[in-house]
Amino acid sequence: MVSECWIEEKKVEKMTQPSKEPCKKEACNIQACLSKNNFLPQRCVKVIQQLQYCCEQCEYKSTHCASVAGILKQINK
Repeated sequence: MVSECWIEEKKVEKMTQPSKEPCKKEACNIQACLSKNNFLPQRCVKVIQQLQYCCEQCEYKSTHCASVAGILKQINK
């Protein structure tokens, strides 16, 4: 199964304009990090913080921002 993030990366390579969905890149980076690190969020703190920063910058107006709070709770356990 091909992930949506991988497909989007290929589309972005062909397009010059940024995605209309803020923070998608950061969310995809988290997905990649988690899959490389046995789905342990403690090993992906930096990319999770990047998503949190992006969400703050776009005032949480991205569908990808809904999960950031849950991920942060898992890290702080």
